[in-house]
Amino acid sequence: MSSNVPESLQKVLSDVKRPAMAFSGGADSTYVLYACGELGLDVIPYFVKGAFQTEREMRRATELASSLGFDLSVIHFDVMSRDEILENTEERCYLCKKMIMNLISEEAKEDGRKVILDGTNASDDIGERPGMRVLGELGIRSPLKEAGLSKQDIRELSKKAGLPTWDMPSDSCLATRIPHGTAITRELLIRTEDAEADIRELGFRDFRVRTIGDGALLETEMEQNDLLDKKRHKVEKTLLKYYDSVSYGIRRSQL
Repeated sequence: MSSNVPESLQKVLSDVKRPAMAFSGGADSTYVLYACGELGLDVIPYFVKGAFQTEREMRRATELASSLGFDLSVIHFDVMSRDEILENTEERCYLCKKMIMNLISEEAKEDGRKVILDGTNASDDIGERPGMRVLGELGIRSPLKEAGLSKQDIRELSKKAGLPTWDMPSDSCLATRIPHGTAITRELLIRTEDAEADIRELGFRDFRVRTIGDGALLETEMEQNDLLDKKRHKVEKTLLKYYDSVSYGIRRSQL
């Protein structure tokens, strides 16, 4: 058994045979896929690509899966045809997550897979992530959560295993940048993706560009305050290409 896979996780995965996996390419799902590989599990990772996921995310997921010895199966999701999601109510995340997991479930069944894994960890709070309700409803298994492994545990284990995702910032889909009650349009999604790509080019790493009316709210980690002070003029010049105004805030994870 691999010394980089704790016994608690080995025990959880010991009864899993030929699973499918919802793979995002983030720190958590990458570690689960790594652990499956270390334990010799025949797993198929699936990535669902819709308008809420960027091309950058899909490339990263493909490259990470390949680096671990797996071919990523990409499922395309026409989310822009789903009015109940585009209305962007408080239930948006739940509805979208359920559709995504159902798509993976259907594909997995065709591939002869009965068990679906995901990367939810013991630190994840269902109150903050409505989409997590779907996991129980559809019988999705979360090995990290079952093994009692926290986000910090995953980062430490990933670093020990040499995974490039060990310090990767948590991310979320483009739709989360648009406030509930504001209808989601392709134009808003493209604007968000382009704006965040430009801000990333300025050296920012863990941030969000949120839509507030016709303006942008740039949320950054407190550790990036010095960078923001240094590059504030460039930040505003960049964001004003896309928005009428710019305001600033601290990432919610630090509030």
